[in-house]
Amino acid sequence: MSRRNGAGARRLSSSAPLWVRVGGGMESIPDHARHGPADPEFPPPGGPWEAVSLNGRLVGWAEHAGLAQARRCAELGQSLADDEQAYLLGRLGHKLRSAVLALQESARQAAFGRPELMEAVFEQAQEVGRRAAAVEAAAIQPKDAERGVALGAVLNLALPIAARSLPQGAVVLGSETALVDAFTRVQDWMGGPGMTIAAEQVGSWWRISVVPGGERKPMPVPEMGEPLVRLIVDTHLEGWLDVGRPEGADIYLRAQPSR
Repeated sequence: MSRRNGAGARRLSSSAPLWVRVGGGMESIPDHARHGPADPEFPPPGGPWEAVSLNGRLVGWAEHAGLAQARRCAELGQSLADDEQAYLLGRLGHKLRSAVLALQESARQAAFGRPELMEAVFEQAQEVGRRAAAVEAAAIQPKDAERGVALGAVLNLALPIAARSLPQGAVVLGSETALVDAFTRVQDWMGGPGMTIAAEQVGSWWRISVVPGGERKPMPVPEMGEPLVRLIVDTHLEGWLDVGRPEGADIYLRAQPSR
């Protein structure tokens, strides 16, 4: 789910083919294919490409690198990230307003002769809370500093029912708040009995593979599934969400460097 509009779209329309970093992944210009994670060891397809870095950080891949190209990649990548967040916030905000209106109408009817609607009022109030929390998750960058966090500890909090296969010493870099939020929303998106989690280290990343236990039910608000998980993983954690596998998803998170 991706939308390009406004000044960002105008800047992109005249771009020569290249890849720019968006969060912890790469996006191609102008066709918006995704590739990841963003790592000098994992160049995107269609090259040959030169790695484009700015202040020691990989910001893109292009036919020819250079300072001007690096600044351009950084600007385009930030524009794409801002556009994605603004679009998702708009969609989540619209769904939240719809839920609030439904709650108000049910509460009005319950107050004026329809007491049997009180149970519906309670359920709708819970749904409003869930949608408000999704808006907050999309809008607010976690304030706790990134650090090494044991992956097992995160899953104990966010996915206690999932069967897991984790190597000892699996430690990822990131905000603990964002990590717990990301995997809690993975549970909402594809969780349930029989869900499995496995992790393996790939270069300087941990690849966490998620497989649902059975057929997933469509979410009432699709934006609270994959799009919100992608925003948290890609932007707040500078990781990469890969949904290329039909039977599940892979989440790439930065590994804590060995000391």
